[in-house]
Amino acid sequence: MKIANRTFLVSGGSSGLGEATVKDLLAQDGYVAILDRSPPSDELKSSPRVRYYAVDITQLQQIDDAVEKTAVWTKETGAALGGVINCAGVGVAAKIIDAKNEPHSLELWDFAIAVNLTGSFNLTRLALKHLVKVDPEQGPDGERGVVIFVASAAAFEGQPGQTAYAASKGALRSMTLPMARDLSRHGVRVITIAPGVFDSSMTANFAAKTRKNLETEGIIYPRRFGQPSEFARTIRWILDTPYVNGETIRLSGAGRLPGKL
Repeated sequence: MKIANRTFLVSGGSSGLGEATVKDLLAQDGYVAILDRSPPSDELKSSPRVRYYAVDITQLQQIDDAVEKTAVWTKETGAALGGVINCAGVGVAAKIIDAKNEPHSLELWDFAIAVNLTGSFNLTRLALKHLVKVDPEQGPDGERGVVIFVASAAAFEGQPGQTAYAASKGALRSMTLPMARDLSRHGVRVITIAPGVFDSSMTANFAAKTRKNLETEGIIYPRRFGQPSEFARTIRWILDTPYVNGETIRLSGAGRLPGKL
């Protein structure tokens, strides 16, 4: 799918992997609606091809309002909706039974599911009612758009304390293929990326020992954390390649999360 003169909804687009994605889409002459609790940088906010909507991804009405405003914006610019990129997410950690033999917090479980899974589901389903009405691209495929979810290596090999997090990310992986099948008649593809360890605000808080263990034991090659620009280029490749559909793509340097750090 062509990126130029198309509009993409990017949740969590103000920082980290989402911000890198926004910048790359803009570099390809795309338009971006950023949905995030925090505002983007002044550089992004000042771009005429960016709209920012203050959205808590757990709040349905805020998501709906942002989607509807984006739909109006696409008519003003002539840059039709091209897809949804679900980068908003949260990392949580708690063992199913803690050191005091207390059970996992239900509140923490609900929070992880609400942000990582239900938030992505709601943004996608609300955007799709507009995306399926977009004129298909010229050519034999007649593509209308792309939905991208962001899972995690934890969807495959969650670590101790990641029951809720792994469940939320594994669910994204599991719904990729059936959603792609649902949307095939509309010319909309669905793909999930499962990143390994990337430089981000979350991993910036890792202890030096933990980081070293991951780099030397968990990652095969190259032995370093992934860079946000590499994630953004993967998004671009997905958008550019129509035959990529219904898949979960691991982006990990052949790394696998160990059973214990």
